[in-house]
Order: sequence, then structure tokens, then C-alpha cells
Amino acid sequence: VSLESLQRGNVSSPTTFLLSGFSNAYKAQVTLCLGFLLIYLVTLLGNLLIMTLIWLDSHLHSPMYYFLGHLSFLDICYSSVTLPKILKDTFSPQKTISFVGCITQIYFFLCFGGSECVLLAAMAYDRYLAICHPLHYTTLMNKKICFRLVVISWLSGSFSSLVQAFIVASLPFCGSSVIDHLFCEVPFLLKASCSPSTHLNKLVSYALAGTIAMGSFLLILVSYFQIIRAVLLSRAGRQKAFATCTSHLTVVSLFFGAGAIVYLLPHSSLSKDIHEVLALLYAVVTPMMNPVIYSLRNSEVKGAIRKALHRGALKQR
Repeated sequence: VSLESLQRGNVSSPTTFLLSGFSNAYKAQVTLCLGFLLIYLVTLLGNLLIMTLIWLDSHLHSPMYYFLGHLSFLDICYSSVTLPKILKDTFSPQKTISFVGCITQIYFFLCFGGSECVLLAAMAYDRYLAICHPLHYTTLMNKKICFRLVVISWLSGSFSSLVQAFIVASLPFCGSSVIDHLFCEVPFLLKASCSPSTHLNKLVSYALAGTIAMGSFLLILVSYFQIIRAVLLSRAGRQKAFATCTSHLTVVSLFFGAGAIVYLLPHSSLSKDIHEVLALLYAVVTPMMNPVIYSLRNSEVKGAIRKALHRGALKQR
């Protein structure tokens, strides 16, 4: 497609996209649907449980759990952008999504994903202050600062996703309406586009996403470098200090690890099946694993669960 034809308006965006999806075999569809439904229910119930415990238990009214509550809310939103549509598509003969719906899905997927990146960085900064500056922690991490960090995380994700969604929405597709993926995601729409400036659009989009993701990841690395150095120089409370960080580090590794493989490696070097597995890992599995990780590895959360169960048992009597 030449630049002249684009300028004459012969190329336009399709009204609908066709998603490739999974296998069309009936047994495979039933298995996938049940698996995704279970994952979605665990994600919703697990994160709602974390949010409820933080709200009800006064022992969890601290900055760390304030951020964790917002992380749980983000995980519910993040998985709800893609998983219900994937569930619907498992039994649909034609896995279609409107152009507006596709752009909307991209916006919210990037918004919640970018916000989670910045929020995870804020949680690492919180642990740095708690361990490296314990005497000034309550002053440096008060309610006002916690609120501002959460607002910054939402605004960062919203701005980045808005620009990327606008870039994708303005792309021509030359009649091609097939997206070789499970849901709408920027790299796959750029691949389907016939714009002469695709490489420039890709560069801008990746620069925005990279600024959020890599900036957050570098802040996390710096925070934990300072934490490890402080813990190694001080014998007292070493195990307890590391215990408050292991859950967060596990979540960071899952979220950033899978995302980095998908966005940094060339698409030609990975098969379609591997792309789908990795996409499901950071878009579907990670939001489900976050409450599990924090519940199993955090003594205060486990204590809050036991108290809630004990209160429920007493009420039934």
C-alpha cells in the first residue's frame, strides 16, 4: 500500500476484528472455559478477600496494606478487561470484537497494567523506608503521601495508555481484520497494520510503555539494593526484614518477567502458542496469584484470615 493511497483515503480501519483464539475442538473449548472460569473466580474472590480483610482488620491499617488493597483492586480490574471476553470467545464460532471495543480494551489493559507497575514501585519504596529509615517511617510515609503515590500510579497508567490507544486507533489496516492473538494488544495490532510509519508508531508506543515499566522496575531494583545492603550491615531483625519483602518480590518477578519476554523479544523468535501462554501468565494468572502469594507468605494476612474465620464461627453459634 503506497503513501498516496493512504492520503486519498482508500484505506480505513475495519469495523470489527477477528481474534484467532484457541482450538475449535469442543473438548478443548469446554476444558479452556472451565479453566478460565475457575481462574477468574479465584481472582475475584481472592482479591476481594484481601480488600475486605484490610478494611475490617485494624492491624492491617498501615501503608503496606493500603497499597496492597489498591493492588488487589487493580488486579480485579486488570483481569476483567480480558478474561470475560476470552471466556465468551471459547464457545463462539467467530471470535470477533468491534474496532471501538478493541481500542477500549487496549486502553484499559494498558491503564491497569501501567498503574500496577508504578504501584509495585511505590510498594518497594515503602519497604525501603520501613527497613532503612524506621525511625522516620511514619513521617515519610503518612496517609497523605500514600494517597499521592496511588494517584500518581493511576495518572501514569492512564496517560501512557491514552496516548498508545490513540496511536493504534489512528492506524490504517488495509482491509486486514485478523488479530493473531487472544485479545487486543498493541504489538499485534501494529503487526496487522499497513501504515508506512509502523516502525515509528511502534517506537513511540514501546517508548511510552518502556518508560512506565522500566522506570518502575529500576526504582524497585534501587529500593531493594538499599534494603539488602541495610539488612546485611545490621544483624538484628534480618529475617523479619526479608520476610516483609519476599511476597512483593515474588509478585514483581511474575509480573515483570512475563511482560518483558513478550515485549522485548522479537515476535518471530517465539511461536504463537508460547505468546499465548506468556500473555495468559501476565494478564490472567498473575492477578490470581497475587492474593495467594500474599496470603501464604504473610503472617499478618494469615492472622487476619484466622480472626475472620473465628468471628464467623462464633456468630454461627
